Amino acid sequence: MKKVIVIGAGGHAHVIVDILQRVKKKGTQTQPIGFLDDNQDLHGKEICGLPVLGNINGLSRISHDAIIIAIGDNHTRMDLYNRLKNKGEEILTAVHPSTVIASDVTIGSGSMICAGVVINPRSVIGNNVILNTGCTIDHHNHMGDHVHIAPGVHTGGNVKVGNGTLIGIGATVISECKIGDWSIVGAGAVVHRDIPNRVLAVGVPARVIRSVKAE
Repeated sequence: MKKVIVIGAGGHAHVIVDILQRVKKKGTQTQPIGFLDDNQDLHGKEICGLPVLGNINGLSRISHDAIIIAIGDNHTRMDLYNRLKNKGEEILTAVHPSTVIASDVTIGSGSMICAGVVINPRSVIGNNVILNTGCTIDHHNHMGDHVHIAPGVHTGGNVKVGNGTLIGIGATVISECKIGDWSIVGAGAVVHRDIPNRVLAVGVPARVIRSVKAE
């Protein structure tokens, strides 16, 4: 049995543990054993029946086989992914049993594929990506690293989403559109043409309203 530490103990962590517990029931040999989180108010508490064991930088002192990062913010999740990957940690991908994923889809390490997600043929999902509840990714999509696709988002065919980009709840991206790196698409927006790097785009149809500062 592979012992797994969950990095982060917020809302995403609850979802991650639910996924891991569900796949364990189907015979996957993984066992979440606890959380690490830098919020000291959580230390010593139990979440989803598992203990919060301390700060993230205490990972090396806890016996484990792998980790999974449960942080919603893309920049924070990227920083942790890169730091822990460079230290040689095995970073798992969590895939809910209710997903529908074509056989030729590629999914990078550390990604979180939530309940009800559909990924159609020839799509590529990068490292450390969140595909949140009920989103659909159509054929020949390419999701960069550290992307977050929020619940209920739908993308058409041949869509490309750059590294670190967030697409908000219920947004729609029309086929063939490209969205740049580290941009934000607002909830409910309809993207019908390309969106550049580091901008906020909102509305129906989506329009760019301002730049997004680099962090």
